[in-house]
Amino acid sequence: MIVLLAILNDAPIMTIAYDNVKYSLKPEEWNMREVVRVSTFLGILGVIASFLIYYIGARVLYLSPGVLQSFIFLKLAVAGHLTIFVARTRGHFWSPPPGKLLFWSAVITKLLATFIAVYGIYISPIGWKLAGFIWIYALTAFVLTDYLKVGFYKLMDRRG
Repeated sequence: MIVLLAILNDAPIMTIAYDNVKYSLKPEEWNMREVVRVSTFLGILGVIASFLIYYIGARVLYLSPGVLQSFIFLKLAVAGHLTIFVARTRGHFWSPPPGKLLFWSAVITKLLATFIAVYGIYISPIGWKLAGFIWIYALTAFVLTDYLKVGFYKLMDRRG
């Protein structure tokens, strides 16, 4: 599953270079304290979301170990790609909209991961119901994380 995740992550990561961005005619100056703060904030939110879905799968849905592994695999595949869209801008994920190549590479690899998990290609199958649950969970966490990120940037801007 780790190898599958790595392979599925390669396409969206490689297409980041084709994203819609505002560029400057002079080199950008990075505020590394801000980068570390935001990445830590997003990382903590991601860990919380991952442990929460693990808890749901293990303690609420009582999934078997193999199905639980596939359940988490799909969550990581879907949510991992969504993190790219949250982290790419200070504003909301749609401003500016992502580049078409980045967007479609993420969509296609998420769909591929979904088919792998649903039909159990090299892993335990989870079926469409659990896959749908994961998609709803990941999309909800994605939108919530995006709004929290915008608020976090505003808080940092006020503090100076």
